[in-house]
Amino acid sequence: MNTPDDTRGVEVVALARSWIGTPFRHRASVRGAGADCLGLVRGLWRALHGPEPYALPPYGPLSDDARAEPLWDALAALLAPAPEAGGPGCVLVFRLQRAAPARHLGIQTACGASAGFVHAYGRHGVLESPLAGPWARMVVARFWLAPPGPGNAAGAGGGVAPVDDAADSPRIFLHR
Repeated sequence: MNTPDDTRGVEVVALARSWIGTPFRHRASVRGAGADCLGLVRGLWRALHGPEPYALPPYGPLSDDARAEPLWDALAALLAPAPEAGGPGCVLVFRLQRAAPARHLGIQTACGASAGFVHAYGRHGVLESPLAGPWARMVVARFWLAPPGPGNAAGAGGGVAPVDDAADSPRIFLHR
């Protein structure tokens, strides 16, 4: 599955949008009550696939090791990689600061001129934002919200991120 069928992408987007208005709560994952960006993705996983595959390990707002990519690594082990363009329903992985680990997630809602994504953002809760400008430049990987299956390698690292030649940190990862 290099791309989900259109029905699944539409379903994921509709589910993600149903979380809009949920307040931001670190480590939470309950639609309407609270979620952080990972909690949003976890809630969508449960709605689509049932119980989460692993217990959530402890995590905080900051990482001790800027070279480690715990969020990206976990997603690469659990989700099917998506191509560079992504698509509606695709999980987006963002690096918010240069030389820092990727720490933010969202769900792509559209492509092209109307590109957008749903995400949980501190002090704002779950909202939909345009996937343009700085947000688009911070995408470092893409995954389908589906387990790897036939035609998909687990741990493939996600799709290709846009190239930013000015960035000091690596931005293209097909495989790790």
